[in-house]
Amino acid sequence: MNITAKDVANLRDLTGAGMMDCKKALTDANGDTNKAIEILRERGITKAAKKEGRIAAEGFIESYIHGNGSFASLVEINTETDFVAKNEELHEFAHNIAMQIVASRPICVSVEELPQDVVAKEREINRAQLLNEGKPAAMVDKIVDGKMNKYYEEVVLLEQPYIKDPDGKKKVKDVLTEFIAKIGEKITIRRFVLMVMGEGLAKRNDDFAAEVAAQSK
Repeated sequence: MNITAKDVANLRDLTGAGMMDCKKALTDANGDTNKAIEILRERGITKAAKKEGRIAAEGFIESYIHGNGSFASLVEINTETDFVAKNEELHEFAHNIAMQIVASRPICVSVEELPQDVVAKEREINRAQLLNEGKPAAMVDKIVDGKMNKYYEEVVLLEQPYIKDPDGKKKVKDVLTEFIAKIGEKITIRRFVLMVMGEGLAKRNDDFAAEVAAQSK
């Protein structure tokens, strides 16, 4: 079943759900819009989407320090009310996200935050590789789309597989959507910082053999 951009846009207008969620729902529904709407409702996505326009100005910052202190992360979670900001389950989720940031090293929160020149360059590289491999030109764009989705799963926090999902099927955005639907309030992962001990510093790289030779004179 070929899902077009027009199909995705139509479903998005009807439900308010995100583009990637709409595309996945349509794919799972074999292109049936009504069934796709039901799928989105079952996943709590339409309910969560209705809250996207609200203002989430409360919240908290969660931290995670790994092992001997060589890696650390801070993540800001925004909520609509201070009451929800104190929710223990939400704090546990935020701690897991801070841990995920250290483990998976994303570079941004959402796909929209990726610089367009970076996305364009990645597409260009993938396209050139496929053409060099002799893939038919008519298939290249579809294959590139798949490769870009894999790229997003590597570098975009919301698109990464959630590290605490035992089945490895849920992405961070799926778990966040479930929280929004369950709590009934807009929740966002606003930003994060990853710190790596010594990153960016010039490190000593002496020639050990030369040093030994000099000492032996």
